Order: sequence, then C-alpha cells, then structure tokens
Amino acid sequence: MPNLTRPPGNGDRRRTSAGLLRSAGRALPQALFWILAAVAAVWLIHPWPLLLRWLDPGTTSYMEHRVQEARETGEELEVRWSWVPLDQMSPHLERAVLIAEDHRFREHRGVDWEALAEETRYRGGLPPNLLDAEDREALREAVGYVREHRDRVRGRSTLTQQLARNLYLSPRRTFFRKAQELLIARRLELVLSKDRILEIYLNVAELGPGIFGVEAAAQAHFGRSAAELSPHQAAALAATLPHPRTSNPSLNPGRMAWRQALILERMGLAGPPEGIPAPDDVEILPPVLPDTLDPDTADVRGDALPAPSDPWGDPAPR
Repeated sequence: MPNLTRPPGNGDRRRTSAGLLRSAGRALPQALFWILAAVAAVWLIHPWPLLLRWLDPGTTSYMEHRVQEARETGEELEVRWSWVPLDQMSPHLERAVLIAEDHRFREHRGVDWEALAEETRYRGGLPPNLLDAEDREALREAVGYVREHRDRVRGRSTLTQQLARNLYLSPRRTFFRKAQELLIARRLELVLSKDRILEIYLNVAELGPGIFGVEAAAQAHFGRSAAELSPHQAAALAATLPHPRTSNPSLNPGRMAWRQALILERMGLAGPPEGIPAPDDVEILPPVLPDTLDPDTADVRGDALPAPSDPWGDPAPR
C-alpha cells in the first residue's frame, strides 16, 4: 500500500504559520478588550467624591473598620466625633498639621511625587509615564526596593491620600491599596478645593481610640473646643497623627513629645527638641522654613520646651 503521509513542505509551513497568526490576531483583540475592561471597571467602581463639595460625610471607612475591629474582640467601641467648620478651628491647627504631615499640600495635586520618589528610590520621570520604557524599568526597581525594605519605607502619603484612605479604604498596607489611594486622591483634588479637603481631613482624622476629628480630640484631650487650642496643643494633636491609638496627649504622651517639639520648632515657637530622645520609629519632618506668626493671633510662649510628662506645654483648665 502506498504511504499516504508525507513531510510538510514549504507550502504547508506557510499555511501553518498563517493559521497561527490568524489565531493570535483573533486572541489579541480579546485580551486587549479584557485588559481595558478591567481597567475601566477599576476606574468606575472607585468613589467619585463629588457630593463632598456640599455634604459632610456621615461616617468613614476607618470609623467602621475600628468599630468592627473592636467587635471581633468582644468589645464595643464608642465613636466620639463632632463636625466643626474650618473657620471655627484654631488657625494653629492648620499650620501644625501641614508642617507635620504635608508641607507641600498647597502645591501638589494629590500626590507628592518628589517625596514618593525619594522614599522608594525611584529614578524615572515625574510623574511616571507607563508608556516610557525607562520609567517602567525605574518603577520595577522601585517596587523591588520597597519589597526588600518594607519595614523601613514610609508611605509618604499626602494629606489628600490620607483623607482618601480614611474615607474609603482600610489601614491595610498593600500595593493595591496604595494604588487605590492614589486614584481616589486625584479625584478628591479634581472635585474639591484645598480648603474643603483640609476641612474634611481635620474632621475625620483618627486622634485617639474611638476619637475622630479635631473637635472631639480637643474636648477629650484638653477639655476645650478646637477653636481654643493653643499652638502647643495644636502641635500635640499634629504629633498624634502617626500613632493615634498608642500615643496621644492622654495616653503615653512621652512618645509623641519629640515630634511635637519638632513641630513647634518649625512653627518658630521653640528651639530643637533637647533632652527628649527621638523614638526609633519617628518620621523625621522635612525642613520647612516657618512663616512668621501673626502677632494678633499667635499665642507665643517664651517658656522652655515641656518635659515628656507635660508634652503639650499648656495644660487645659480642669
């Protein structure tokens, strides 16, 4: 019987290659479609905070997370929270918080790319261009650096990013959550003014166990309203922000005294912190030249730096 099989010739190879190309051509648009659909879904499902232009938030993701966290341990957390307009807060609060958390707040558009690049050792263009091969390689190296030094890398989140996290996200630290934070921060900057972002932030920031916002914190820690806070008390609240549940003016105040003293120095109200050791995990404040305090509104005190046992330097009336 004759052998009906034969090795493929050049024509067969060309037909096979053409078939593969046609199959790849059909698969590529499908893959591209699903990639674009996934990106669009992520873009659409994340919050658009347009209503915050006119409406104050009724709660935040952080508040709900802390309440649920307490319930899982068999406890009930009492949330203390009282809204107050920005123009009814002590002017020292804005100054102290921006010095401590985001001194370029009025300049950036939600993300401080320079600070983020410095912290992650990113060496590409700012902001990164994903279509640029060199920027993609720089991003890859920065991600690798963060993975290797996760315990030492600070988030360097702007105040707007912190607000995005407080309003909509959780305290978990992951790359995906950081990406969510960046996206929502950009949206906040698109639809809200800087003053409105600052007002919401100061009203929802965590400042103690179950204590949210500067009004509740001022009442809890100093027995006075946010409008009556002195520069030292405002600096104490600003120094509380990194570790509000473990160190605040009412609990373990010595831990935040060094940071408070440094904030006061930046405000032009005291010398550098002397005799107060810096905590191991303190986040060093960037060098900022403080503006001159308005003598009509400034509560300038000439006494020495407070000791750690009296970190706010201006005891509230009992």
